[in-house]
Amino acid sequence: MPRMLLKDASPEVYRGIIKTAAVIHGGPLDRAVQELIKLRASQLNGCAFCVDIHSRDARRNGEREERLHHLPVWRESPLYTGAERAALAYTEAVTRREPVTDAMWATLREHYPDDREAGDLVGLVALINALNLFGVPLHYHEMIEG
Repeated sequence: MPRMLLKDASPEVYRGIIKTAAVIHGGPLDRAVQELIKLRASQLNGCAFCVDIHSRDARRNGEREERLHHLPVWRESPLYTGAERAALAYTEAVTRREPVTDAMWATLREHYPDDREAGDLVGLVALINALNLFGVPLHYHEMIEG
């Protein structure tokens, strides 16, 4: 069992997170990009529980296995669009706490010129990192069903 379930220990915090996730999910940001962001950040953060959930969600949404397998090496893979690459570069920089350069930001905005869409992307990257920061230390990986 995990150390603690946030939804039980602090239901108000949990509901706030879920509400924010629902707002982003219902926004203009492409669903495939959303899952790639969540999956890549979770890989980098070592959150096995989130990797499990988001790879399953991606498959359910029609994501191809090859693209899921190539995600750790997305820079070398021909399987991702320019918009996906911009989102993944931003996700990796933020997740690794590296600078988001002006050039990186310009590329991101070139592919996501709509403020709401770009804002949802920025919010999603922050949110998945926060969720990983719950999942890893609270041992959510112990809830993975084989």
